[in-house]
Amino acid sequence: MDVLSSQANLAGHRAVIESVEEFGKAIPMMMTAAGTITPAKVLIIGAGVAGLQAIATAKRLGAKVVNLDVSTSSSSKGETLIDTVANLNAMKPDAITIRHRDCGLPQSLIDYVDCPIINAGDGMNAHPTQALLDLFTIVKHFNGQQDGKKIAITGDIKTSRVASSNLQLLPRFGLIPILVAPEHFMPKCSFKKVTFLKDVIDDIDIIMSLRTQLERHTQTYYNSLEEFGKDYCITSDIIGDRDLLIMHPGPVNRNIDISDDVLLDKRSKVLEQVTNGVAVRMAILKKLILPLIIIQEPRGSIFLI
Repeated sequence: MDVLSSQANLAGHRAVIESVEEFGKAIPMMMTAAGTITPAKVLIIGAGVAGLQAIATAKRLGAKVVNLDVSTSSSSKGETLIDTVANLNAMKPDAITIRHRDCGLPQSLIDYVDCPIINAGDGMNAHPTQALLDLFTIVKHFNGQQDGKKIAITGDIKTSRVASSNLQLLPRFGLIPILVAPEHFMPKCSFKKVTFLKDVIDDIDIIMSLRTQLERHTQTYYNSLEEFGKDYCITSDIIGDRDLLIMHPGPVNRNIDISDDVLLDKRSKVLEQVTNGVAVRMAILKKLILPLIIIQEPRGSIFLI
């Protein structure tokens, strides 16, 4: 099961968002009350902030954590990923969370496991958990009155799995995306498109900046990130004193995606997104795993790949 696929229903998304608040309040403390997923164990396969968030999420829910480095796993010795997942499934996990460079991988493994699969990012395809935490940040900021708000998504939209998932999810909750990017960074879709942020700055309520991922392109469009940043960096000169919500999924290329002073501005919610990410992922695990533990004997593990 992919918690946010094109087939996922709106009710499921709402259930996750509505249950986030209880976890947000519990973030400063360890989860010890009813609602934890103890005694599950979590196998983390991943790195960076996303990997750390997965660890923090599982620990706050009372699960034990095992960190697996894919580069030293059996897959590096010739074992196929399907065989790896089949072996992990044989250990009776409660859920498997997959983060991988291959597009569509989580969906392709559904028939090989007996538990829910959570897509934590697959190539340029999708990043459902990030989209859910972005949505929660927006809903919280506008006190649930986000319907009709316009969000400018700017940067390397074409290769962004974050943008891909947000363009599926946000309109379901009444938000109106406007895409801001040069033509070579623009995806094929029906949303409104403009080349520069200044063209829509007075019409929007939210700016979501994206990291420029030159490594995902087969053609060279800029000699350096700084060259791109000259036209697309979110600066104080651009936003002025407008009442805007500034977002970024991270990691931020400072002074290329967003300037130093804007990152320090109270309108920037970049670090709040990180905090919300832990609560959102806790809510997702609770929704998918807790019913299994209540109904039957726990399988004993959550594998995060």
